[in-house]
Amino acid sequence: MTTLQVRKVQFDFEGDIPFLWQPESPAFSLMTNMISIIAIAFEKYIVQAVRQVMPQIGEPTVAAEADAFLRQEAQHARVHRQHLKALIRTYPGLQETVDRATACFDELLATRSSKYHLAYIADLEATFTPTFKLLLDHEEQLFRPGDERVAAMFLWHFVEEVEHRSSALIVYRALGGGEAYRLAVLPSVVLHMNRVLEVILGGFNDHVPLADRQIDARVLLPAFRIRHALRSLVPFGRTGETFPDSFAGVPASARAAATRRIWMSQMPNHDPEDQPLPEFAARWLERYDRGEDVVRWYSSELPR
Repeated sequence: MTTLQVRKVQFDFEGDIPFLWQPESPAFSLMTNMISIIAIAFEKYIVQAVRQVMPQIGEPTVAAEADAFLRQEAQHARVHRQHLKALIRTYPGLQETVDRATACFDELLATRSSKYHLAYIADLEATFTPTFKLLLDHEEQLFRPGDERVAAMFLWHFVEEVEHRSSALIVYRALGGGEAYRLAVLPSVVLHMNRVLEVILGGFNDHVPLADRQIDARVLLPAFRIRHALRSLVPFGRTGETFPDSFAGVPASARAAATRRIWMSQMPNHDPEDQPLPEFAARWLERYDRGEDVVRWYSSELPR
């Protein structure tokens, strides 16, 4: 049977939730807000796609893994909808951004095969462990300075993504998904996800005033940064501008290791169980299992 737990944590999004919830790093705030919208859209896609193939799963252990995986993902989408609902109270236009991002995945679900959906999910989920390890390994710098209500929600989500790191590949491989096909669809997965990012970041620019976001959200797009880097090589195009850093305070060596592991996650026969895990994830799970507060993560650590 699966070891995954479904935790219905009730986070606090009452009152004003700042768009730049981590004021020391506008770029990190934008990146995580972007993840919140992706969570709503992508996790709806996961649930719909995997439910379509559940009747085809004959192995009971795989069926149990798939069921727990879907229930965890449904909880993630529920909580991120609450986060976005709080932001939409201040910026109503963000509802359009959520709807457009969701439509990107709805269109994909309607036009591609079940095999493609499972490969897409497996490809993207495989990148999450090295990505979220980078964030959780440096949670003191990245999360602690921010609004604790939002920080605690992201910490919970990222820990559970690490916990179910193998689930998508288990389901994909149990239904006959081959490694060559998973690698073959990777370019289209990257292109589709980049289109989703453009929708979300464009929506931030359209619906959140610059005074509240402080930076052009498009700086998170790789293509946008590359264009500006190329312009800096042309004498008359040099602006001297520097880009905000989403990972300020994170050593270059840790970033390089995460990048290497992300690329390796797409290789044939990748096994997420072999990946190095963030120490923070074990600490979070232990605290949850003891029944201690995880909704106010940092303040609940203070001595009483």
